[in-house]
Amino acid sequence: MDNHADDSATLPRQWNFDTKENIAWKTKIPGRGHSTPIVTPAGLFLTTANADEGTQSVLKIDGVTGHLVDQFVMHRNTLPVRIHPNNSYASPTMAFDGEHLFASFHTDDSIVVTAIFPDGRQIWRHRVCSFTPSAFQFGYGASPVLFEDLIIIAAEYDGPDSGIYALDRATGKQVWKIPRPENLNFASVAITEIAGQQQMLIGGAGQFNSYDPQSGRQLWSVQTTTEAICGTVVWDDQRVMVSGGNPEAGTWCVAGGGRHQMLWSNRVMCYEQSLLAVNNYVFAVADSGVAYCWRTQDGKEMWKRRLFGGGISASPLLADGHLVIATERGQVFLVKAQPGRFDLVADIKTGDSIFASPVAVGNRLYLRTGVNENGGRQEYLVAIEN
Repeated sequence: MDNHADDSATLPRQWNFDTKENIAWKTKIPGRGHSTPIVTPAGLFLTTANADEGTQSVLKIDGVTGHLVDQFVMHRNTLPVRIHPNNSYASPTMAFDGEHLFASFHTDDSIVVTAIFPDGRQIWRHRVCSFTPSAFQFGYGASPVLFEDLIIIAAEYDGPDSGIYALDRATGKQVWKIPRPENLNFASVAITEIAGQQQMLIGGAGQFNSYDPQSGRQLWSVQTTTEAICGTVVWDDQRVMVSGGNPEAGTWCVAGGGRHQMLWSNRVMCYEQSLLAVNNYVFAVADSGVAYCWRTQDGKEMWKRRLFGGGISASPLLADGHLVIATERGQVFLVKAQPGRFDLVADIKTGDSIFASPVAVGNRLYLRTGVNENGGRQEYLVAIEN
């Protein structure tokens, strides 16, 4: 939930996408999607869409060999008429509860969630709500989030069904709904314990909100942020933070204990990518390509450094004491996750464009990247190892 890899993860420090140095495998991915791969004992799973064939699918990949085991078509000929060119028809990342997989798609003018077994057999399918943005048809981005016996879906847009929905994980039936402002928003919820209380957090629609994830009851709200937020909220033990950029650019920090208080803000914009909180500091990679470290207590800038010329959608990952930062031009940076000083460890070109966030498990780093081949974009899933 916080984009921290397990403490056991170890990062490779050097690899070469073209010569396959330290590349365990790289697998061609049919279609296009921005969902981050999930790693399970049954294999790796990610979603994709084929605009020419009109399909939205779940892909299963063998974690050892990288072999594409199967493609489970979830929807056919129901793609949205129009989305933002930087979005995809398969952007939400899947969820896994140890036995079942959950895939969410914007399809047939609706948000539809499907529960499947790892072999592709369907358990249930549920139409969460209509999803027909009118002012801006940019598509959808929020990922499903598991909490106890619920699966929680954010579906916010400028229409009457705008809300956050909780479904029963076993049946797909709706348990509760939180009505949200009729405002296009792209954020996933984040669920954590702050100040001794389980909280479900989300920013957007000019608000910063906390809800009880079991009941959907609002715990607190602060009137700040901006209309459209893409990133997931991050936190420390007392504060919660988010960044966004439409129409107002900024980063905001509010008290997490229910004091309804904004603590600090700045004008740095991380629009599609999330922040990354580590201990009592928060790291950010702005749309401009400048990386920052701030102290969460008061927003004091600890360091900032330009990494690249701009263009980032993937969220930074904490793994093995490092920030893993991937850009829309295929650059992958390893930066030490420390507030004292900026320390760049590696800058490695890995394909030509990365939109999905990096994943580190064990001694492997997984990257979903696109390569310009034969006049088009070919996606790969790459396993990099020590």
